[in-house]
Amino acid sequence: MSTQEGLIERLDTIPGVFQLILGGVGGLSLLVGGIGIMNIMLVSVTERTREIGIRKAVGAKRADILLQFITESMTVSGIGGLLGVAFGYGLSKLVGVAAGDKLPTFVPLWAVGLGFGFATFVGMFFGIYPAFRAARLDPIQALRYE
Repeated sequence: MSTQEGLIERLDTIPGVFQLILGGVGGLSLLVGGIGIMNIMLVSVTERTREIGIRKAVGAKRADILLQFITESMTVSGIGGLLGVAFGYGLSKLVGVAAGDKLPTFVPLWAVGLGFGFATFVGMFFGIYPAFRAARLDPIQALRYE
């Protein structure tokens, strides 16, 4: 037989389980998004090999090329983060309007900052490899690339 206290204890574990599941889904989404950003940046490096060669031939240092591609990667993921935060905020407001007083919604400012910050960090982290690859290109080989 289960008592009411036992039932309440079991019901108290449900939010923790949901939090773990949603955290896992969120982490997996960040990983997949990061891999997508890395692939986009690798394609960008390949398509712009000649441009990189020209920049290096006229005096750009490795750090300049590295900064260019990491900044580009962070910008792409930051814009995606802003769109995601806006979508989440809009969805929260929509649920709040649809549910009325039964389910009030609130999006704290720290959550908005955390979402945008994580998106930008993922762009920086997954943009490092393509940026290093671009920075290591030999200018002579890059200028010959077709």
